Amino acid sequence: MITAWAGGLARHRIGRLLAAVAGIALAVALVAALGSFLTASKATMTQRAVRSVAVDWQVEVEPGADPNAVRSLVRAAAGTRAALPVGFARTTGFTATVGGSTQTTGPGVALGLPADYRSRFPDELRTLSGSGAGVLLAQQTASNLHAAPGDTIGVRLPGAGPRQVRVDGVVDLPQADSLFQKVGAPPQSQPAAPPDNVVLLPAARFASLTRGATDVTTQIHVARDARPPADPAAAFTSVTGAAHHLEAKSAGTVLVGNNLAAALDSARQDALYAQILFLFLGVPGAVLAAALTVAVASAGGDRRRREQGLLRLRGLRPRQITALAGLEAALVGVVGGLAGLGLAALTGRLAFGATSYGASAGAWVVWYAVAFVLGVAAAAAAVLVPALRDLRTVTVADTRREPRGSRSPWWLWYGLDFALLIGSWLVFRASSGNQYALVLAPEGVPSVSVSYWAFLGPALLWLGAALLLWRLALLVLEHGRPALARLARPLTATLATTTAAVLSRRRRPLARSVVLLALAVSFAISTAVFNSTYRQQSEVDARLTNGADVTVTEPPGAQVRASAAGTLKVSGVRHVEPLQHRYAYVGSDLQDLYGVRPATVAEATSLQDAYFAGGTAGQLMRRLAQHPDDLLVSAETVHDFQLSPGDTVNLRVQDARTKALRTVPFHYAGIVKEFPTAPKDSFFVANAAYVAKATGSDAVGAFLLDTGGSHQQQIAGHLRKQLGTGATVTDLTQTRGTVGTSLTSVDLAGLTRIELGFAVLLAAGAGGLVLALGLAERRRTFAVATVLGARSGQLRGMVLTEALLLAAGGLGGGALIGWALSDMLVKVLTGVFDPPPAGLSVPGGYLALTACAAVVAVLAAALNGIRSAGRPAVEELRDL
Repeated sequence: MITAWAGGLARHRIGRLLAAVAGIALAVALVAALGSFLTASKATMTQRAVRSVAVDWQVEVEPGADPNAVRSLVRAAAGTRAALPVGFARTTGFTATVGGSTQTTGPGVALGLPADYRSRFPDELRTLSGSGAGVLLAQQTASNLHAAPGDTIGVRLPGAGPRQVRVDGVVDLPQADSLFQKVGAPPQSQPAAPPDNVVLLPAARFASLTRGATDVTTQIHVARDARPPADPAAAFTSVTGAAHHLEAKSAGTVLVGNNLAAALDSARQDALYAQILFLFLGVPGAVLAAALTVAVASAGGDRRRREQGLLRLRGLRPRQITALAGLEAALVGVVGGLAGLGLAALTGRLAFGATSYGASAGAWVVWYAVAFVLGVAAAAAAVLVPALRDLRTVTVADTRREPRGSRSPWWLWYGLDFALLIGSWLVFRASSGNQYALVLAPEGVPSVSVSYWAFLGPALLWLGAALLLWRLALLVLEHGRPALARLARPLTATLATTTAAVLSRRRRPLARSVVLLALAVSFAISTAVFNSTYRQQSEVDARLTNGADVTVTEPPGAQVRASAAGTLKVSGVRHVEPLQHRYAYVGSDLQDLYGVRPATVAEATSLQDAYFAGGTAGQLMRRLAQHPDDLLVSAETVHDFQLSPGDTVNLRVQDARTKALRTVPFHYAGIVKEFPTAPKDSFFVANAAYVAKATGSDAVGAFLLDTGGSHQQQIAGHLRKQLGTGATVTDLTQTRGTVGTSLTSVDLAGLTRIELGFAVLLAAGAGGLVLALGLAERRRTFAVATVLGARSGQLRGMVLTEALLLAAGGLGGGALIGWALSDMLVKVLTGVFDPPPAGLSVPGGYLALTACAAVVAVLAAALNGIRSAGRPAVEELRDL
């Protein structure tokens, strides 16, 4: 019996089975792909964090402890690959006499490096000129002293007097912030910037120079080879625990500067955001695919009930009927699950070059297994559960009657849709308020947490908007017969009233189809808009950090005038904009001060209105031009000093002539939140001409170069050769790679690439499959209408009217839901964006593709229904 039933399903219900299989396959493929990729992405984040660290641990030897004993203790620690002693000595200054001119610097640091330091820690130093060994000057120090390889400089050490050394090379210190950290101090107590004046000496030379000097310490720099767990949070816990174990074992003789843990600390927050994006953007797609399967199964519900009644009349017991329903569910679940796994593997192979998406064997197998089990469970819920319910509640007599109109859904009476939308608005207000943190990852704290209740806002919006659309569709179909008849008349002629009556009678399945298509379209829109907005803000962040396409930053203290811009206007450069950079005291608070030329600064860089408050970017720049003593202030300073527009702000700025601080009056004119090259905390923006007049110097801190967005790397390389080590040249392409988090460069791009592809398939499936199956179940209706005299053109018009109504309602409702959901997602996930976007970025091409896919699927289903309706009525009725 079971074999015969399975054969009958394959022969006569193959379309319904394949549609259900397709829904399960999409759900399984999406879960398997996203889960595997999420796991692989976390492992990639950990690997990137580990690779970004030059020195894993900086173990500082406490005063009175034996450095050799500490080094032996560190080398014996599990996971230590290398442990080298490095000497640190504070200097009171450097001097150099070059070309008859003597230059003197302020305090600095001298380092003593063992001979094999560069081979063990190759990323800590980068040679710029001269030799890579011997006495090395940091780039900034060489610029301050006007020194080059071969010159002799003086090093003044407290307690030891001046020492003379000959410079062998000039180097860059890419990780100076961590190298000169205050070991053991909390983040808020770390130095604001690394020292400007640094000399690096061979260990033996360092020992002889610092003999008798005070303020000399020793650090053990450690490279570890222990492989941390793949998850950044677990890796952070493991690395932190190992450092604490060493400190405990040393009995207070060492402090560990855990650079590796600091890098993993940032990566674990990125991993949590990737997990959040998986929940926000991935889970709805899987739920939608499962809902598509349920809708496909319910499209043949009436026929399934009649078949069940016939089986009961022929004497089958409930257990046997349950077994047959279970067989259908198993066929759909197993075949759909295997097809989904195949689709996930194919997606991974085509998009990422591996069926595992880069995850370990154990991880991707687990995700594939979980996705398969979920697919089988979804098939059981869609096919077996309704059959069991009908078996308990529907009699044989009920199955022989024509289905009657049922009561409205319970949620319609209780206004659940309105309650969900109100709840969504309340949660959104709370989760997008000031000082709200979706991800809480305190620095140095092993545990991280996510405020998962914030997911309620978008989830309730999605569900509430879907139910509201369902309510509206039912109202239109039930009470809008006259309007429906007028719309159908051009296609159905005299059957317009009948068509409207049929649509009204079938309002529940049709409304369900409209809602399903709208949810699929809204999923595609919200995913695409979020991804496009994120890419836009990543570019904005890179441009803010670098300042322009290419930026030339002058060393501190350099007296480079704005007229030097002409030497930088090489081939490919459209405009060069000088930007002053000074420091100013407001009260006791020292902040950065940027002097701009208001009329031309926007020609070299991007100034968005979102960077300012109290006016648009253009308005505030014009204000600075018209009132040179106006000042743009950070929001934090406005709050701390209780400023109001027009208030006088007295800044103390160094006078270039006397080197003394002088008070310069400004007037508060607006708030600046972000500015090219500026730090993320407090700073000022003022008129460059006014600053130059007040301080007696128009010295420029940086030049912003506009290249039209092209050839940035080539122009930057040309300028580096032209300027040598006297200035730092950075380009936008280089900055994109350094400011982007692991979430930017790996996870979001891959996550959305998977989702955008599946979103198109879901939209096409939601638009076409349910309509096609619904039309197939109504072949009897079309046959009877033909017998009663309906012409083929009128039947075609009936089908097209329903298809157009479905497409218009689904696409229109989906666009509105998708827009609202996108706006809410961007605001709730503000922590993912840096800086927050001024508006949404809409990818018109992709959305047009999604809409076309849905329309084509609906029309294909309609054309198939028209073809079926054209069969001879007698033949159709005999088959049914």
